[in-house]
Amino acid sequence: MIVQVVSLAQTLVVARLLTPAEIGVYAAGTVLTGVLVMLSEGGLRGALIQREHDVEDAAVTVFWATLFSGFALSLLALAASPLIGLVFDNRTAGVIAAITSGGLLLHALTNVPDALMQRRFNFKRTLIVGPATAISYAITAVTCAALGFGVWALVIGTYASQIVWVIATWTLMGWRPITGRASVRLWRELARFGLPLVLDGAAYRVREVVEITLVGRSLNESSLGQYHYGRRLSVIPGVAIVQIAGYVLFPAFSRIAGDAERFQRAFLRTLVWLWCAATPMTALVIAIGEPLVVVLLGEPWRGAGVALVAMSGFGLGEALYAVTAEPIKGAGRARLLNWMTLAGLVSGIGVLLALLPLGLLGVGLAFSAAALCSGVTGLVLVSPVVRVPFREMLARMWPPVAASMVSVALVMPLEHLIVLSDRRGIAGGLGLLLAESVLFGVVYLAVLRFVGPSLFREVTAGVAGIRSRLRPAR
Repeated sequence: MIVQVVSLAQTLVVARLLTPAEIGVYAAGTVLTGVLVMLSEGGLRGALIQREHDVEDAAVTVFWATLFSGFALSLLALAASPLIGLVFDNRTAGVIAAITSGGLLLHALTNVPDALMQRRFNFKRTLIVGPATAISYAITAVTCAALGFGVWALVIGTYASQIVWVIATWTLMGWRPITGRASVRLWRELARFGLPLVLDGAAYRVREVVEITLVGRSLNESSLGQYHYGRRLSVIPGVAIVQIAGYVLFPAFSRIAGDAERFQRAFLRTLVWLWCAATPMTALVIAIGEPLVVVLLGEPWRGAGVALVAMSGFGLGEALYAVTAEPIKGAGRARLLNWMTLAGLVSGIGVLLALLPLGLLGVGLAFSAAALCSGVTGLVLVSPVVRVPFREMLARMWPPVAASMVSVALVMPLEHLIVLSDRRGIAGGLGLLLAESVLFGVVYLAVLRFVGPSLFREVTAGVAGIRSRLRPAR
């Protein structure tokens, strides 16, 4: 949660200091490293988390394998950087691509200590490493942007956060690559498990590259900046869900995969909680997302607000991905993820090509379509794995959808036809948007209690249980 709050605050401040065009140039310059970082990991991180024996030997094997690939891909990114400048017809983007290529090597150094922390349910990763990395990026980027560094503020901030990430993970984990023996045999075993994971991640990044390239070439740098920030804002809730849930779910499902009854109960409980959190969040973005961006970032960023609303389906897709991919991986069925990958890639690029004439709206809708298609495919695939019929999943999912639709039908016209928060200034606009959010929540809970009383009781009982555990003992 701290990471998401810091990330949001940094995003809002930087948007006031840099122009959409500068943000667009940074997005273009870093497009290649986003893909290569997935390839450098090779899915070995996930394989190490799932591993049940020879863990020390596996850790050393993953360390040297990912370090070598990170170094090699850093050189590849450096060599390919002139092509980035040519593709986007912007020399600065090519220079940024060259300078940020070293980040691939730094990222490779974090794979093993990060994986070991997650495998051992060591929450120092989420409580210390994540916040320290986010805060270092925010402070560095905002300071440099305020001093007039322009787009280079983001580059410097990225390196600062990566260095903090490396130092923090190695310090807190206390692991050293001398506790086991690397072997080609282990690498092959780990790579077989990790291949579907790397294909999944690489496909997501490839789709992102296609989106950025088409937006940058077909529209302009300013539109690319609007797209980048709309996407950044849209993924904050979804990434929060995946990071918080995935950090615990993957190792947890791996441990209980052999107990069919516990596995099934854990899946259904996870589905209810993530879906009940993601659905109203997505609906609220649809209702007030555009005026919220204008109030927070200013009128020049209205395009990012349009993109944010169009991309709101990403949160739902990510919730479905988390609740389906983690049990699939935990059960050792990672190859099923390839079908989710294929569904997201084909639908995302296909819809993007069809809707690109609509500009940022079309790009955003394609982004949502890809996430939702991948998530729904995951529901179909996970059904036989967890032994839960598809119709039973739908029975638990439709009440939050119905409650969200009623809430949007009330709040959206209220905001866009009557309240008009984006014309009231920052303080007035935020106050009105907060009041509308409260109204949205009240309507959502009231409708959910009516259409899904058992689900409402389950969620409220769970919230009450969490509150009682967090309340200090007297």
